[in-house]
Amino acid sequence: MKIEKEQILGENQQQTTSHNESFDFLGSSLGKKGVDVEEVVRRLADFQVAIPSWALGAGGTRFGRFSFYGEPANLEQKIDDVGVLHALTGTAGAISLHIPWDIPEDYKAIRERAASHGLIFDAVNSNTFQDQKDAKESYRYGSLSNRSDAAREQAVQHNLDVINIGEKLGSKSLTVWLADGSNFPGQDNFQTALLNTEKSLKQIYAGLPEDWKLFIEYKPYEPNFYSTVIQDWGTSFLLANACGEKAYTLVDLGHHLPNTNIEQIVSTLMLKGKLGGFHFNDSKYGDDDSTTGSVKPYALFLIFNELVYGMQNNPQNPYPAWMIDASHNIKDPLEDLMQSLEAIQEAYAKALLVDQKQLKAAQEENDVVQCQEILQNAYRTDVRPLLERARLQRGGALNPLMAFRSLKVRENLIKERGRHTVATGL
Repeated sequence: MKIEKEQILGENQQQTTSHNESFDFLGSSLGKKGVDVEEVVRRLADFQVAIPSWALGAGGTRFGRFSFYGEPANLEQKIDDVGVLHALTGTAGAISLHIPWDIPEDYKAIRERAASHGLIFDAVNSNTFQDQKDAKESYRYGSLSNRSDAAREQAVQHNLDVINIGEKLGSKSLTVWLADGSNFPGQDNFQTALLNTEKSLKQIYAGLPEDWKLFIEYKPYEPNFYSTVIQDWGTSFLLANACGEKAYTLVDLGHHLPNTNIEQIVSTLMLKGKLGGFHFNDSKYGDDDSTTGSVKPYALFLIFNELVYGMQNNPQNPYPAWMIDASHNIKDPLEDLMQSLEAIQEAYAKALLVDQKQLKAAQEENDVVQCQEILQNAYRTDVRPLLERARLQRGGALNPLMAFRSLKVRENLIKERGRHTVATGL
């Protein structure tokens, strides 16, 4: 399914007057405070978030999975679904593939299909957290950290194969997340596992094209519950430094223990020029992969405040790669992703309203109350008219979720694909 511009224009016509009134009122209010509203809208319109191919079907738990009707059954259909999201929101201009779940059969045709939706290919993601059919070696006891030379060599080769696939698609980065770790004390030697991982990552790094980046993800626990080899940002940072200047840490919002100060991690990594990418989601207990902004919206805003500061003040750090890494067992996956995109844009817009000079002055005076007021005044601002104007400039829908339902997108997908399709990789 493909949404045409005329359909979006038709949806927007009913809301244009209301939008203009809201935007003019907010714009006037912000303008009096010295905010360059047009610049904020421009930055929002330019902000693009990659959609992972695995989030387009219903998620699941280790207890069960409730499939959602009309799921994309192949890579072509996944690209079409991201195309729908991008047409409606104007901010989902990239797709991130997981290999071997999404290996193209015809690379030229896949690239042309993506281009027809205005999409590019973001980071490619390797998979050594599960055994693949007919694989000679098992990852039961680890992949890049495995004590077996043969298992490590197989895992390294898989990553090099993923890079080759990414090159054919026009991707420029590889994301490595490891499930490697142990479930019981004494099961593994911590130092040996870390040294093996570093050696393996260096081999992968050596296979990177000149203009590529390596993103090293971390996670404190799960699927192993006693130790994880790359368990925190410091270990990822250590490994990225060991690999070289093209290796970076990747921060996933759900990959932290409860109440971790993620905004401080972001700030430190940007200061050191090593924040490569960011995965958006939300959580209550652990790596819940819930809709971004659904549980801790203020925490998301505080993180974006540091991201905005870093993008303005840390030229040593490359522009981060943004991606949603969320899934839901109950919601329509496309509606869930639209809600995440809205929350991300909202947090970004509010962070752009923070007067950093005023905040710096309050900090210098140790005016703690004023520091809080500056942040919370930005956070309490209803920035939705700015998001709407940014979408309007990109040809998107003023209200993507309303348009999605009005245009009966899910119903049409079910007609095209049937009720009981299952997204590949799930």
